[in-house]
Amino acid sequence: MANLLASEPSAYLKSAAHQPVHWYPWSERAFQEAFAQDKPILLDIGAVWCHWCHVMDGESYESPAVAEVLNRDFICIKVDRDERPDVDARYQRAVQALSGQGGWPLTAFLTADGEVFFGGTYFPPEENPYGRPGFLSVLRQVARLHREDRPKVTGNAKAIRQHVVESLDETKPGPVTAAVVTQAADAIARLFDIRFGGFGTAPKFPHPAACELLLARWFDAHADWMREVVEKTLTGMARGGMHDQLGGGFHRYSVDERWIVPHFEKMSYDNSELLHAYLDAYAAFGTPLFKRVAGGIVDWVLEVLADPAQGAFFTSQDADVGLGDDGDYWTWTPAELQAVLPDEAFQVASRVFDVEAQGEMHHNPEKNVLWWATDPAGDKEASTLQDAVRKLKAARDKRPRPYVDVAPYVNWNAMMASAFLHAGAVLDRPECNALALKVLGRIWQSWDEARGMAHVIGRAEPHGLLDDNVHAAAAFLDAYEATGEADWLARAITIIRHCLRAHWDDAAGGFFDTARDDAGAQAYLTTPAKPVQDAPTPSGNGMAAVVLARLWALTDDAQWRRLLDRQLATFAGAAPLLSLHGATLMRAVDWAVHPITRIEVAGPPGPGPACAMHLLALRVMGPRKVVVRKQAPQPAAIVCIGTTCSLPVTTPAALGAALR
Repeated sequence: MANLLASEPSAYLKSAAHQPVHWYPWSERAFQEAFAQDKPILLDIGAVWCHWCHVMDGESYESPAVAEVLNRDFICIKVDRDERPDVDARYQRAVQALSGQGGWPLTAFLTADGEVFFGGTYFPPEENPYGRPGFLSVLRQVARLHREDRPKVTGNAKAIRQHVVESLDETKPGPVTAAVVTQAADAIARLFDIRFGGFGTAPKFPHPAACELLLARWFDAHADWMREVVEKTLTGMARGGMHDQLGGGFHRYSVDERWIVPHFEKMSYDNSELLHAYLDAYAAFGTPLFKRVAGGIVDWVLEVLADPAQGAFFTSQDADVGLGDDGDYWTWTPAELQAVLPDEAFQVASRVFDVEAQGEMHHNPEKNVLWWATDPAGDKEASTLQDAVRKLKAARDKRPRPYVDVAPYVNWNAMMASAFLHAGAVLDRPECNALALKVLGRIWQSWDEARGMAHVIGRAEPHGLLDDNVHAAAAFLDAYEATGEADWLARAITIIRHCLRAHWDDAAGGFFDTARDDAGAQAYLTTPAKPVQDAPTPSGNGMAAVVLARLWALTDDAQWRRLLDRQLATFAGAAPLLSLHGATLMRAVDWAVHPITRIEVAGPPGPGPACAMHLLALRVMGPRKVVVRKQAPQPAAIVCIGTTCSLPVTTPAALGAALR
């Protein structure tokens, strides 16, 4: 039979269309075939940006010998985790229960009704010295187990199912108090790496939501240690190889504790949240490095991930160009550097970026990751380095560029549009605002009154994911604050009311990650989930709480405050367990228990004092801040903190003084 992936919209699935494996996409048909043929299912979940997914594709799924076993003994389903985060979330829990770890590629073995009974992540083609069993050996053992010991298969599946059911419900009631926020910040701080910044050890992820939470706590408490954690973390990332020193933006994570060697894929969602963190840190501290890094993220997005003509942001840029590659596009040998730069510039760039004969990449020891090891010696060297960076960027642009996944996912587009509205104000870049508003206009076109937001701009399916709805609502509130146009507020309210109908659990509180009435769900998708962990994007329930808090602050409507209190009480008991991964929830608790700053700016539209005060209100860093722009004949601004309001002011200078 022919592989069924060629007509799928997913770039990841299309990339496997030539493979000899008889792949199905996630579908009812695949499960029906498994029942009809009494075969187990091999479920492969990956993504087009995933390095080890490409490795396993090349080593195993393109092998005729492997394909023969798979086609004979299994029904094979391939899933793009970006297209179907609901599928990925559930099967990740199952494999984590089995192996103690998840990630991509995810390799799960299912019964015909979709129950997991064995699984793992990457399997090498042959058994290797690190103890990973060879894939062909695994396939044969699993097929034999399914044929000869069905009770064991059923027992395994039942035990794993019970774990998945319990782990997908992340509700844990608890008190909503200021002490909860303080305890969460303290728990995050205990994970701080005092030497290199960041949290924990290798591999090291950026955790921008944790930085934002600690920045908010510093704003209130002005404790030096809170500022140190944020500054050292953002500085360490900015100087490291995880930050693209030539093109701007950040790779997904660092494999070492010093931020030097990254996993080279670059994700839209990481860069949108890091853009917020660097913008807020610059607004709070005035650090020039943070402004430069934020501007670099914007530049990279505009160059690589933006589609200004259509109004969309793309998903990701791949780590590699081909098999056997491991970040070669991004890394440099000394000879490659010397071929581009004059001698003086080569000397300066080699020293600043730590380019040596022995680099950091194991597959090619001459390859160096560029990271900011030492500062230029004076203005002349700084100018020389700037010129060298331009030359190196131009030379790198001539290399074959890693693949860019152009799928415009609603949740990640909303997150980037939100960050671009923030950048438009703080960096004074109106082109960011224009693109963000165009993207949000297209997102609104994906709205279906009965079914909510689509997952992909311009595509009807899939539908019904909480993340798409709440991230769109949050970005619409940003657009309302940035423009003063009431339609954006009305759209956000429309979305949240839909979420209350389709996702809210009125009996126990909290939002389900998929719509309750999804009649076409298969296998684990029938298992309800209420996620509150940031994994790695801000959680749907955490973001829902933040949106409810902002709606209450913007409208002063008590219904939003009641819902916020119910939502937070449903999850607050989980805070001590979540640590870094509960930062979005804790930011919502912060809104509930500490005073909110409301800045109202009135005046005529167009250039003038009112416009200048509005821009200042958007720029200033405030952890629980909303901005309301109103039309009036004369300019005036009022700042309210909690229930205390300033007298009206009429100039940007006076508003700046009031805000300070």
